[in-house]
Amino acid sequence: MSVFLFSFNAIVPLVLLIVLGYVLAQTGFLDRAFLKNGNKLVFRVCLPCSLFCSVYDIENLASMEWDIVLFSVAAVLAICALALLWVIAFVPDPKQKGVILQCAYRSNFALIGVPLAEALGGDGALEVVSVLSSATIPLYNMAAVVALSLFVEKGETARELGKNMGRNIITNPLILGTLAGLLCVGVRSLLPLGAAGETVFSLKRDLYFGYHVLEFLARMSTPLSLLVLGGQFTFQAVRGLWRQIVMGTAWRLFLAPAIGLGTAIFLSEHTNLISLSPAHYAAMVALFASPVAVSSSIMAGEMGNDEQLAGQLVVWTSIGAVATLFGITMFLRAEGLL
Repeated sequence: MSVFLFSFNAIVPLVLLIVLGYVLAQTGFLDRAFLKNGNKLVFRVCLPCSLFCSVYDIENLASMEWDIVLFSVAAVLAICALALLWVIAFVPDPKQKGVILQCAYRSNFALIGVPLAEALGGDGALEVVSVLSSATIPLYNMAAVVALSLFVEKGETARELGKNMGRNIITNPLILGTLAGLLCVGVRSLLPLGAAGETVFSLKRDLYFGYHVLEFLARMSTPLSLLVLGGQFTFQAVRGLWRQIVMGTAWRLFLAPAIGLGTAIFLSEHTNLISLSPAHYAAMVALFASPVAVSSSIMAGEMGNDEQLAGQLVVWTSIGAVATLFGITMFLRAEGLL
């Protein structure tokens, strides 16, 4: 019951913000211009600041557990590859292929994953999450650029498509925010230490006013993106998209956790390739079993894909995750892994 209540309390506030956005839009309080500009503000300013702050919290790149990082990256890529074959075979609309593919591999690691991992594994799990985020968040966003560019026809040759995807990757605000955080962490690790063992310069300590602005913008990203998502949500779309919603939700809440967590359990318990503690398993639940990232909807709209379907998937995977997270956590605890 405590696990169910935690999942409920972690996810329902997100759903309620979506509902509030929907109500405000239906009553005319939020108009189309606000929703359009709100999308841009979140995607180009708030989310990059959020990712920068999240990555900057990593203490030291040298302390990263590279075997766990490499496994997580490989598992995400494997899920992405399998989902790619699925959408090619079973999703006819080109503007929906990339949206379902993105939903399959891209969890809400930063928003729901961090508090979920902390609740399941304590401070040790938080350390694992911060390390994994430095590798998986750039991967999520680079793969999203490819997924959302791959199927949308723009009359491009293969060379032009590759060139444009490369340009989209290196200019994507989410990727730039993450890379800026990694760069700062790398530079910080090269700085000499003071008498008390701290670095001689830190953004948080020596430029607190500037870093505090970034934190303010980062905190805006989640509530604003959920309000905008709710304002764009339409119940009428469910009837026409139910098949795609079921497919995307099944991948995010059932197939991706089965592949990622199942492989992690097998390798840790039956081989010597990786060794996972309860803190690691808590982080893996956050990585593979949380609902699709809120930013996936915004990114889909920015790149000319089916934004309506992407928004529906955010809503329905968030609702369904209350039950699936409960089931997964109960299973891991019953097996003595959490």
